Amino acid sequence: MIIPHGVNTKISGLRKERQARNLERRRTNKTDAISRRQFLKSTAAAAGTVLLAPTIVPSSIFGANAPSNRITVGMIGMGRQAYYSNLKSFLSASDTQVIAACDVDAWRLDNAKKAVEKHYAKEQASGKFRGCSIYKDFRKLLARSDIDAVMISTPDHWHVPMAIEAAKAGKDICCEKPLTLSIAEGRVLSDTVKRYNRVFRTDSEFRSHACFQRACELVLNGRIGKVHTIRTGVPAGDVGCEPQQEMPVPKELDYELWLGPAPSAPYTVKRVHAPQSYERPGWMRVLDYCEGMVTNWGAHLNDIAQWGNGTERTGPVEVEGSGHFPTEGLWNVLLGFEIKYRFANGVRLFYSISHPHVRFEGTDGWIEADYNTRALKAHPESILKSTIGPDEIHLPLKSEKRDFIDAVKTRRQTLADAEVGHRTTSLCQLGHIAIQVGRKLKWNPDAERFTNDETANRLLSRPMRSPWRL
Repeated sequence: MIIPHGVNTKISGLRKERQARNLERRRTNKTDAISRRQFLKSTAAAAGTVLLAPTIVPSSIFGANAPSNRITVGMIGMGRQAYYSNLKSFLSASDTQVIAACDVDAWRLDNAKKAVEKHYAKEQASGKFRGCSIYKDFRKLLARSDIDAVMISTPDHWHVPMAIEAAKAGKDICCEKPLTLSIAEGRVLSDTVKRYNRVFRTDSEFRSHACFQRACELVLNGRIGKVHTIRTGVPAGDVGCEPQQEMPVPKELDYELWLGPAPSAPYTVKRVHAPQSYERPGWMRVLDYCEGMVTNWGAHLNDIAQWGNGTERTGPVEVEGSGHFPTEGLWNVLLGFEIKYRFANGVRLFYSISHPHVRFEGTDGWIEADYNTRALKAHPESILKSTIGPDEIHLPLKSEKRDFIDAVKTRRQTLADAEVGHRTTSLCQLGHIAIQVGRKLKWNPDAERFTNDETANRLLSRPMRSPWRL
């Protein structure tokens, strides 16, 4: 378990729930009323239980989406992905309200506050919105009892520590992919989310694209016969760079807190992100903070492969791969790779740098979904005209944020919960490890250990800088 220094649980979950209920009753002066927050807190079982069975919640419980009845959201990490995409999704939803933001970069944090308050300007003028609070330290945001859910959009090395603390604080969690930097982190994350009975959404939007949803639906319903091969590709996007000398830290950045659990290292622009900019950040090409395209885009396309293969909660039994890293310089993630997997059901997966796509091949044909065109191809073409019957498998189609918001209300599992996100990320990481050791590896997906290589097993976890630990 990851334990941050100086953070203690001061009151029990049950006592928190009683206090929240009493506070809401005093505010409304209606002791028999059921508010949104009362409902969310009362339906979350005590620690140690599993997520509640699916529940249909009458829309009347949440009123007419009045500010007091919306799901309150705290944004953690306000970089490019959060500012241009994630924040806008929650602001545009009528049943959520962003009330807090956190970032270690003061310039980005100020922009986030302005964007939120501009969106809610009318409600703020009427007193229905009290403004967007801002924090440099995410633990202060999590300590607020009036926040229901958080969106984590930080560099990858922060995902697990923040998500675990959010779960312990009773928050539901939407977290950017790839979820983790190691397979051991993913196991701890998934187990912790389950233990604290939180709703969790791995924030990959690919299950929300109709072409991928349709492809998986056809495959799972046997339209290409028995699947024997899957091929996935991700675009080339990583490069090397020259070594950089240490630079002065920009005044708006708390660099020490940005590093957090990562190893101590001198500040350079290309290690972090360009000051007062939302361009593609350098940290995405440094192994201490991100594993590069192999997990970055791999968490998208291989998630679809897992979905269509019916293996989204397990993993392969064998993996081998080849690839090349930069020979010098700061950016050190894989520049190219080819990885082969074999699953217990006999299916083989081939994963490489290519055009972004997923292709399923079976005994009766094949089907391919292309990300760039959002189009489907199949042989025979009649596969694409097939109708899914009422007694067959029907896969839902909704945006990743809507999936998360709906699950917060109903306490259902999301389409890509922590276990699913962990298994997809770990699939990519298994290939990464196989490339590093240079041998074919045998994997036990239940024990999450290699059965033939202790050197590879030592790569299942990463050390964390004190006071953070796994």
